[in-house]
Amino acid sequence: MPPVIIRNFEEFEKYNGQEIGKSEFFKITQEQINLFADATYDHQWIHTDPERAKKEGAFGNTIAHGYLTLSIVPHLWEQIVEVQNLKMMINYGIESLRFANPVTVDSEVRLIATLKSVMNLRGTVKAEVQVKLEIKDQKKPAFSGVLVFLYHFHE
Repeated sequence: MPPVIIRNFEEFEKYNGQEIGKSEFFKITQEQINLFADATYDHQWIHTDPERAKKEGAFGNTIAHGYLTLSIVPHLWEQIVEVQNLKMMINYGIESLRFANPVTVDSEVRLIATLKSVMNLRGTVKAEVQVKLEIKDQKKPAFSGVLVFLYHFHE
């Protein structure tokens, strides 16, 4: 499904309180986990040592870093919403984020986004988006929370 096109506050407002959409499924690979470990200096064996994780870990395999799963949100969000007519976008905050379920290597995840609220603050649009990172074939999501974005549109 193509992304929803948003060009201004009024177009955002149409989705207030509604699910905006879902991204495509995205596979989490061991290579991604290892690169994230290198970038963040977090080489805990539960993420980077498949043999040890299979033998000693609670999940039967390596798991993605929670922050790795959070870091793919921009990629998945762009599959849901294409914001046009934009001067600038700011990641303003994250509220009530909970990591509920580990993402094992080679799992597929997708983002589900609902517009919790949208406000026009003297020309700056503040969007609060309830997100859930669903793991394919799992009941519990990897995480859920509220992402807060500030959008500055051209006139």
